[in-house]
Amino acid sequence: MRILILGSMKFVNDMGKVRKELGKLGHKVILPVGIKPHLKNSDFVENLDGNMAYCIKNDVMRRNFRLVAKSDAILVLNYKRNNMDGYIGISVLLEMGIAHYLKKKIFLMQKTPDYNKVRWAHEVAIMEPKVLDGDLAKIQ
Repeated sequence: MRILILGSMKFVNDMGKVRKELGKLGHKVILPVGIKPHLKNSDFVENLDGNMAYCIKNDVMRRNFRLVAKSDAILVLNYKRNNMDGYIGISVLLEMGIAHYLKKKIFLMQKTPDYNKVRWAHEVAIMEPKVLDGDLAKIQ
């Protein structure tokens, strides 16, 4: 299966690790625009995270949408961030919406916060993602 890994850019190191694990399970893994397997968080943050000029010049949002379209599934690394378990940022939420529209499988590494804690929890629930509880072997 061709799986696009998505998540906060603070999870760049995790993307590399998950990429290797999914590869061992026989999946072809796609990383978001600007992410290289060897990058560390500090390398990435300087080059892309929050760098609007880079994102506009390189059309990062549309390019990631195209990656969603080319994949069979997306895997969202929704680890703890900003004191929130199951964090999903707005860019990833948009990419999830594209995946849902295109009828791609959507996997979440962890469950998301409940409706009372996060505005977008209802929208995520409607997409019916499969929660892996950290176990990549659950991807089929």
